Amino acid sequence: MSEYYFRTSDLSVGYGGKPLIHDIEIGVRAGEILTLIGPNGSGKSTILKTVTKHLAAVKGDSHIADASVNGMSYKELSKKLAVVLTERIKGELLTCYDVVATGRYPYTNTLGLLSQEDRDKVYAAMERVHAFELAEKDFTAISDGQRQRVLLARAICQEPEIIVLDEPTSFLDIRHKLELLSILRSMAKEKGITVIMSLHEIDLAQKISDKILCVRGDTIRYFGTPEEIFREEIINALYGIPQGAYNIGFGSVELPPPTGTPKTFVISGCGGGIPVFRRLQKENRPFCAGILYENDLDYPVARSLAAQVISETPFAPISDETYARALEAMKQCETVICVPFPIGDGNRRIADLIKEAEALGLLQEERSETHAGA
Repeated sequence: MSEYYFRTSDLSVGYGGKPLIHDIEIGVRAGEILTLIGPNGSGKSTILKTVTKHLAAVKGDSHIADASVNGMSYKELSKKLAVVLTERIKGELLTCYDVVATGRYPYTNTLGLLSQEDRDKVYAAMERVHAFELAEKDFTAISDGQRQRVLLARAICQEPEIIVLDEPTSFLDIRHKLELLSILRSMAKEKGITVIMSLHEIDLAQKISDKILCVRGDTIRYFGTPEEIFREEIINALYGIPQGAYNIGFGSVELPPPTGTPKTFVISGCGGGIPVFRRLQKENRPFCAGILYENDLDYPVARSLAAQVISETPFAPISDETYARALEAMKQCETVICVPFPIGDGNRRIADLIKEAEALGLLQEERSETHAGA
């Protein structure tokens, strides 16, 4: 018996018998969350539709507890697996309660009548996703975000062992994104439900997932844990973004830096420079930053947004060479922004740099948001 609750074997997916992605080999244990990430049009939805039998596999198969998905009837599969896809369902003349109640149909008799137990499970599922107040509303009259919560409730009341979701956070505001992902996480860890989904928000994918599948091109680029996948070189290659744009420390992506000759030099540390760097980027003002230790919170953002970063090896005293480079870069600028941060024995030469800026008449102090209110 396989150690994985859900797995694929030699799976190829595509349309009209022509493979779009081949050699898909993945395995997920019960209660784990697998997230597919990758550029638009890379094939994430095609993979999800294939493992749920919305599309026929070009080759190979998927397995739930070693049972072939291809060999299951749709009714058998619906008791194992629930689906929330991006296509709009036709809900004319249906209330939200009616839509959620369709999740109980695999368990009803031939007349499709709901028992009191079924109705209780429908309401419990709607309450779980904070959609109870929508029960009597017309499904076609609610917002996209509300519709997504109703469809999740439908999947929950189906009592599946696996839930498959295609971009479930796309229409949700930040509060409801976090709420939905928290619900999925608690279902996975408390009830042992396996979650397979696609997400565009890679910062959220990094935080919630147990496994990550990177989709781009005709084969799977990478498959592994978030610790293995969320590295700068992998994310840059997956999305085709410039070096330094993905911030591994914060799990975020920075906008491109301003171009041109820098006229501003920023002295900062301990995270205090980050809002300054981003403000200068928004103002389209190229800048230099330094002297930053390479393990400082400011360093990865500066590396993404600054025209030049003068850095030093962590825990080492600032060398004469590094100080000279910083002083020369600063003298080429018209303004020096200094964000207050602790200066000790190791980085004491930054105090000398500040004095030089003051003597040159370039210094402009800025209150650090990191220390605001202290």
